[in-house]
Amino acid sequence: MYDLESDIAMTARDAADEAGAAAAQSVSDTTIDQLRDDALALARSYGAVSAFDIFRRARVLRTEAEHQRGLTQVPAQQQDLLIVAGQACALLSTAAFDLGSLDDSARLARSAALYGEMARFDPLRAYATGSLAICAYFTGRPSEAVRQARTALAYAGLGDTARRRLLSIEARAHGHLGDHERATRALVASTRQDRGERDELHDGVGGEFAFSEERLLMSNGTTALLVGDGAGAEATAQRALDLVSSRPPARQSVSVRGKAAADLAAAQLLRGDLDAATVTLETVWAIPEDQRVAGLLERTGTLRRALTAPAFRGAGTAITLGERIEEFGRRSAPRQLGNGRGLLAIDS
Repeated sequence: MYDLESDIAMTARDAADEAGAAAAQSVSDTTIDQLRDDALALARSYGAVSAFDIFRRARVLRTEAEHQRGLTQVPAQQQDLLIVAGQACALLSTAAFDLGSLDDSARLARSAALYGEMARFDPLRAYATGSLAICAYFTGRPSEAVRQARTALAYAGLGDTARRRLLSIEARAHGHLGDHERATRALVASTRQDRGERDELHDGVGGEFAFSEERLLMSNGTTALLVGDGAGAEATAQRALDLVSSRPPARQSVSVRGKAAADLAAAQLLRGDLDAATVTLETVWAIPEDQRVAGLLERTGTLRRALTAPAFRGAGTAITLGERIEEFGRRSAPRQLGNGRGLLAIDS
């Protein structure tokens, strides 16, 4: 005879046991909140500390996020931890790039994109794919860079900041291809992303994931140099420097200041003004050794070649500047680590 009361009791016990087991296979929400805060703090401190320190801290963060992910079976917690691990991986990619390890940077960017795909978090996929585009044109593959940038722009849920960054990357890739028309079109589009749209990574977390106005100006000044617009490059780089200087000290990007100053000096050399370039380069020499990243070294390498132009041949100032550029690069973080040789293209 069927015993309904016994069946109900057994079902209740089984449900309680299984719910208890499921509860045991979760982690504290407080732990996840802390990891999320750690990722935010790391992204926002990027410009203030060395790339090596960022790499070390991001590696610890990714490892801890993965450890916690292995302890939970709760889907929402799994997704949160995937996003944190992916953010850490994206920062690892950027730090590796800045330290001159381009192949490893690309590998880490692909991992970050995969985290974004698993978490169904397209802003992370877009950021990581943009980083792959940067690695592509830095290693002499500008057509691949254009393809990656356009792929990233097609992701859903991107805010104005994300699109601004990706269009700036696309503009520089076209510049490396010598396509003045498409470079200019993308450059102009990068300055017109003002729909008031935001996303949780580029705007919510911000920091290294953001793309400030001075960073946009610095990047577009480099594109102007690539397409031979010396006057435009000079004006844009100067605006970037002015904007950096107007920020509170804690918000002044050392990286943007150094790269914009190098571009400004390049534009000044383009019009033959060696004295002005000499003054501008004082800003570059002041960049600390541990923040002389790959993008800056590429720019100073370009300056070194420009100083050998016939217009400056035999000039004592040009010879001295060339020697200082070589010493500047020799005492940089990538060179100290044995990286940063033969860098192509442009900055992050």
